[in-house]
Amino acid sequence: MSLVELIAQADERGLAASGLACLDRCVPLLGGDDEILRPLWASLAESEGWGQDEGWGEDWGERVEQARAKLDGPGVGGVAEGEASVLAHRMLGAVPVDPGAGNLREWADACSVAALQIHRLLDAASDGASSVTARREGRTQDMSPLVAAELRRQVAILEVLSAHGPAGLRQALALSTEGRRVLRAVVSRRARGRV
Repeated sequence: MSLVELIAQADERGLAASGLACLDRCVPLLGGDDEILRPLWASLAESEGWGQDEGWGEDWGERVEQARAKLDGPGVGGVAEGEASVLAHRMLGAVPVDPGAGNLREWADACSVAALQIHRLLDAASDGASSVTARREGRTQDMSPLVAAELRRQVAILEVLSAHGPAGLRQALALSTEGRRVLRAVVSRRARGRV
C-alpha cells in the first residue's frame, strides 16, 4: 500500500502520530534536543479515546504551544539546511491544537511531503523523481538513499499504528528516534564540510 493510501486510511491517533513523527525526525533542523517533543508523544498515549469525544489527550494544546516556544529559533545551517529548516518550522507552526480529523489528515499529509522534501534537500545523492509526490504514490525507482529511508519510516509508522493502535506508539517513537539520529548525523556532516 502506498504512503498516500496509508494516510487516507489512518485514524486520528495514527494521523497525529504520523505528523508528529515527521516533525520529530526534523527536530535537528530546529535546533531542539531529542526530548523536546516527548510530551506530545505522551499526550498521544494518555487517553484511550484520543481524538474522539473524550478529547486529545491531556494538555495536547498546551504542550504544542510549549514545543513551539522552545523551538522558535533560527534553525541551522547553510543554504540547503536553511530551506529544510523553513519546511520544518512550517510543520511545527501547523500542528493542530484542537483539530478535527480533516485538519489532522491535512497536517499529516503536509508533514509527510515536507519531511520527504527535507530529506531530499539534504541527500548528497540525486533523487530521480521530479517531486516527492511520485515517491508517496509508490514509484520508488532511482530513489536517493536518504529519501528512501524516510519513505520506509513513514510507511512503517503508519503500518504499525494501523495494526496495533495505541500499543504501536512505542515502536513508532523508536522508528522516529532512529530517523532523527540519521538526520542529525547528516546535518552535522554537512556543517563539518562547510568549515
